[in-house]
Parts: sequence; structure tokens; C-alpha cells
Amino acid sequence: MTGTGDDAAVGGLCAVHLPRTSRTVTDLPRTELPRVGRFPAVQPGQPAIERLAPTSELIGYRGPTACAAAGITYRQLDYWARTGLLEPSVRSVYPASSQRLYSFRDILLLKIVKRLLDAGVSLQNIRVAVAHLQAAEVADLAGLTLMCDGATVYECATAQQVVDLLKGGQGVFGIAVGAVWQELELALGRLHAERTDTGETVLGHDPGDELAQRRNRAV
Repeated sequence: MTGTGDDAAVGGLCAVHLPRTSRTVTDLPRTELPRVGRFPAVQPGQPAIERLAPTSELIGYRGPTACAAAGITYRQLDYWARTGLLEPSVRSVYPASSQRLYSFRDILLLKIVKRLLDAGVSLQNIRVAVAHLQAAEVADLAGLTLMCDGATVYECATAQQVVDLLKGGQGVFGIAVGAVWQELELALGRLHAERTDTGETVLGHDPGDELAQRRNRAV
């Protein structure tokens, strides 16, 4: 599927089944909790500075960074924001002089939307899924698995629910939200961000760049 994802899946619409769960983050096994990365990096000899995780509410990401991390085009990002599919929660384009600023959660949902579109889920059904995920607690997202058969999306909060769904002949495509979370956190840790309280730029940290610098100093 190409373009902005504005085309409905073949076969018509099908209601998205996304039952809410009552589980909270305290009920999640520790292995399901998202890992926390830290940036920017403090180089040897530099004074200690405050380090913020990519998931921090004090960190926002501009449109180009969101696109790079989510694997989408800026045209898709702009279209989804203008049509209300997924607007930036930190800062919109109003006033006109400002730039959109996306949170970690926003970009996580952007990646999920992209994968659902690639699986053939209609944009109308994706809107329902996005609304449901936006209403959930952020920490709860890491323990979810989304299964879809190309038309319907199912939320599974436990491994047994995934098994039961597969036994029923449903769910041919799965998205482990926790895995997407960790992948995104690693990617955003290498990209520039912006502090939402001060507006200052937060430089990303790429371990590969640091290793290259050490090698150059050793030559």
C-alpha cells in the first residue's frame, strides 16, 4: 500500500475489536516494562548535565525526526495530522510560526499505524485502533500485542489470548508493541530532540559515532 494510506482495504469495513483491559502497569511482569535509554551523552571531561530518556514528557520531536523514526514520509505525517488521524500531542502547527512537536507515544503510534496500513487494514479501522491506544496508559502499551487478519484488529494483553486467537483461525499478523517500543527508543536516542519546557535542542547520541571518534583519537 502506498501514499498516505487513505484507501480503504478491499472487502469493505469491519469493526475493530479492541476490548479494554483493566490491567495496570503494576500488574505487568518486569520483563514487559520498557527499557529506559538515556541521552544526551556526557563526554569525558565534560560537566555532568541532566539526562532525559527519549520517553520523557519533557522531550519532543519535530516532524522530520518523527518521520525518520517511524519510517514514514513527511507527506503521510502531514496528511494524518491534517485529517485528525494522529495529531502531535506536544505542539500543533498553531500558531503558524511554530513547528509540530511529537511525543514518544505519538511516534510509537505512527509506527503502529504504518504497520497496520502495510498489513492492509483500512484507514477507518485504524482510526478506531488509534483512538483506543491513545486512551490507554502509556506504560500499559508495552505489554500489548495487536493481531490483525487484514481487516480486523484484536488487542491481546496476554500470551494466552494470542494463542486463543490463533486457535480460532484469526490473527495472521501480529505487532508486539513492546518490541516496537524498544526499537523506537533506540532510534530516537540517536536523533535530535527538543525540550518542551525550555525549547533547547537535545542532541542525540550514536554509540557508533563515539566509537569512531575514539578510534580517530587513537590513530
